[in-house]
Amino acid sequence: MKFNKNIKRLSSMASALMVFSMITVSCSKDDDKQMETTGTISAMVSMNKDYSILASAVTKAGLGETLSSTGPFTVFAPNNAAFESSGMTSADISSMSAESLKSVLLYHTLSAKVVASSVPAGPNAEVKTANGSNVYVTKNSKGVFVNGWAVTAPDMMATNGVIHGISHVLMPATKNIVELATANSDLSFLVAAVLRASQGTTNVAQVLSGSGPYTVFAPTNQAFINAGFTTIASINQADPAALTKILTYHVLSARAFSSDLSDGQMLSTLNGEKITVKLSGKAMLKGKSNTSESTITGVNMLATNGVVHVIDQVLLP
Repeated sequence: MKFNKNIKRLSSMASALMVFSMITVSCSKDDDKQMETTGTISAMVSMNKDYSILASAVTKAGLGETLSSTGPFTVFAPNNAAFESSGMTSADISSMSAESLKSVLLYHTLSAKVVASSVPAGPNAEVKTANGSNVYVTKNSKGVFVNGWAVTAPDMMATNGVIHGISHVLMPATKNIVELATANSDLSFLVAAVLRASQGTTNVAQVLSGSGPYTVFAPTNQAFINAGFTTIASINQADPAALTKILTYHVLSARAFSSDLSDGQMLSTLNGEKITVKLSGKAMLKGKSNTSESTITGVNMLATNGVVHVIDQVLLP
């Protein structure tokens, strides 16, 4: 099966952006509390107990002096709850090397002062961070989003810049979509399907390793088992063309974070068909031939050539 080279990008994104509120991280009133002390960015973080994990990371990374300097800087700052919801604890911070922490923290930092009202509308405008990699920012009627994650406490002014509280730790992309899936043990059936499909007329693995950007809704191993692919051996016996048709139904030819999805939205897939977004209740997707919706269980996993979201059911065109 050949890829349609003229597939359009998501035409409705610019006008229909809404918060993917069912699966973005929400914060309590305490979590959203503004920093009360005005000082340098380093001082404000270190003096606020809700940001103690970030403060310890700044210290270990050796960035305390930098974030106390003239700047100006913008820092997207995860509080303790954001670290924990991202699966990162104080122990994890302690186990990371200073250089790794520095790279991650500089990915949260811009070498300029950017208040919320000056954030580009996007959607997903590329902004260069202090570590040299891009974040993707969107500003709409629901607020500001970075790599799909909500800014929960904007415009905390420091003497050397501004801090924006954010709901999740931002991780710079180091792997393409195929590499990202390969590194996830719960997506091994998907990887097997990509490799098997690539034995046909379309090298799906090569496409999904290309420049993109792409969005992949990635079915878990259990999702493949429930769809009748009970083992990797059964995937390896499947018709590559049939697998290609299914797999390209899970791919968008654009970078779409959770914050880019809206209830009732019709998404154009790489094989030229449509899937439907449903956000009332759980966040779900409906394939044309599915009898029930697939729940989105994991979001905004950034790759060098796009983004991956995990789903619990194979979508059928």
